[in-house]
Amino acid sequence: MTRGRAQDTEVCGVTAAIAVIDGKWKTALLWLLESGPHRPGELRRQLPGLSEKVLTQALREMEADGLVHRQVHDVLPLKTEYSLTDFGRDLSTALGPVSDWGHRRLERLTGAAEERPAS
Repeated sequence: MTRGRAQDTEVCGVTAAIAVIDGKWKTALLWLLESGPHRPGELRRQLPGLSEKVLTQALREMEADGLVHRQVHDVLPLKTEYSLTDFGRDLSTALGPVSDWGHRRLERLTGAAEERPAS
């Protein structure tokens, strides 16, 4: 899905929602930010494989979409924290049932794999 779909007002609601969480890291970032504000380094440490460049890009997109708030504290060195906005919290809550469905799917896949006879 292209980034432009997040701005397209002529799509269905599900497509509009998926457009703002599309990508490998955004749902994980939403999940981590549910627990409170985090500094970028904390987020990167909790998500092995996430580069600083990709983290910055994802957080900027999420900020532009109104999901996260970026706060820069006026101290040296500069301290930046990201937190969920009310709009981001709403999305996170809405994704709860989707997460539950995903866990049930994984359980079915695991059960199906265990039921297959060994070759």
